[in-house]
Amino acid sequence: MSVDPSGAKVLLVDDNPTNRYVLGTYLRRAGHEVVEAEDGGSAIELLHRSADLPELAVIDIRLPDMTGFEVCEMVKADPRTARLPIIHVSASAISVTDRAQGLNQGADAYLTEPVAPNELLATVAAVLRYARARQRAETLATRLRELNRATLDFYSAENVADLAARTADGARRMFGHDALVVLRTAEDGLVQVIGTQGGTAAAVAEPPERFARAVLRLQSRDDAGVRMEVVPAGGLAGRDPLTGSTRALAVASARVKGTGSAAGVVLPQDALGDDDYEVLTQLAHACALSLEALRSYREEHTLALTLQRTFLPASLPATPLADLAVRYLPASQTAEIGGDFYEALTVPDGLLLAVGDVAGHSLDAAVVMGEIRHALRAYALEGHGPDVILSHLERLLRHVDSPVGATLCVALVENSGRAVQVANAGHLPLAVRDRDAKAYFVPEHGPMLGLGLSHPPAVRLPVGPGTQLVMVTDGLVERRGGDLDQALQRMADLLTGAAQDPEGVCELLLASFPPDGKDDVALMTARLL
Repeated sequence: MSVDPSGAKVLLVDDNPTNRYVLGTYLRRAGHEVVEAEDGGSAIELLHRSADLPELAVIDIRLPDMTGFEVCEMVKADPRTARLPIIHVSASAISVTDRAQGLNQGADAYLTEPVAPNELLATVAAVLRYARARQRAETLATRLRELNRATLDFYSAENVADLAARTADGARRMFGHDALVVLRTAEDGLVQVIGTQGGTAAAVAEPPERFARAVLRLQSRDDAGVRMEVVPAGGLAGRDPLTGSTRALAVASARVKGTGSAAGVVLPQDALGDDDYEVLTQLAHACALSLEALRSYREEHTLALTLQRTFLPASLPATPLADLAVRYLPASQTAEIGGDFYEALTVPDGLLLAVGDVAGHSLDAAVVMGEIRHALRAYALEGHGPDVILSHLERLLRHVDSPVGATLCVALVENSGRAVQVANAGHLPLAVRDRDAKAYFVPEHGPMLGLGLSHPPAVRLPVGPGTQLVMVTDGLVERRGGDLDQALQRMADLLTGAAQDPEGVCELLLASFPPDGKDDVALMTARLL
């Protein structure tokens, strides 16, 4: 869709009243709103106190208190106004050097006076088209990032009400407006209504069943997929129960094929832009899929747990390179089955250690975990380095069309025992305690597996006898509402004072970070000999 460059609010800065009148007249006749300032200081003050910033500034170079170059520099230095497009105009500073200076200091265009009306308006239109297209792209990118965040957050939902709250909160973050979410479970058709108000997701008091069922009836039981409707005021059995509004509502509804699971996400129509409807439908679809996944967890549990046990190593290898210890604690509360795993094996170039985490808690996660672990063993025994192993696993996941992604940290202790190669695909960093008992993390990492992206080369670290390596999954240190960076720093402090025994290190970390039962925990330690 093309970008409309009309109807902008324009800041016009010029100390000459005649010039302001002429340029302002051109702009107003073209449909723009014009606000004026007669010097640089007044323009900066106007921007500071304005709640509704202009979309464009036209600034004369020769101002009485400062140059237009300086005004531009000040505007670009302020994060609030840094993205404001600027057109410089001048009747005297017209040399190539002047033009270059203006553009180098952040201006988007440079015009010389007298400016022909068609040239001014064409330049304004071009700059606005670019600025609005950039803003539109940035807004869409933000929406998509929040959609990805919300979709991943669905994996942690403990029940239908929790999923509805996460969906409502995700919609609020994406669109900056309170949202309403209606869910129908597959088993018994109960309706769950959750909304956000004042930034907090909560069940709507005495949820209006007629309204909720009207939302879900937009998606026929015979149809699967997603449907988008803009419903006129009062078109859903009365007022919006969250805000009491009777304005038009945008309703994205979704149903999972072959089930009774359905989801509806409701927002005021005027909260959405042209690009937002598809994003909203994707959120509703992800919510409906997650709702069906909640139902399937119980059915998958027994088989998935059995598979997971068989996928984990039966024992750790005996090696002259290191003493090893490992702990694995499956989630014991609401999460049914996860994809945490570990691996340790001797390879032609030394000792390979790996800890990974497949996204989600499902049979799919367990199956993908098994595929990754067995493929990792095969690639490692062929003699590939950590970064090559990650690249091969990336291709494997694309080839098998994996439904989930995974994070994985791989460390190779070289046969010399004097160096470790580390490659990390979006996983928690490897912790290293050197011979001076100082603990630190290896921060370098690439993208998680399953995104189809390339992986950077491995990092090679010098080590020696007594060095300890610690690899964990997020179930050990990450807690809802907690700060992960603070937890990792606490872990480093504990390792700095820990004993040399790898078994003792495992016990210390588990005692210091008691598992909350909501996620699996995989923990591996190695003390180099």
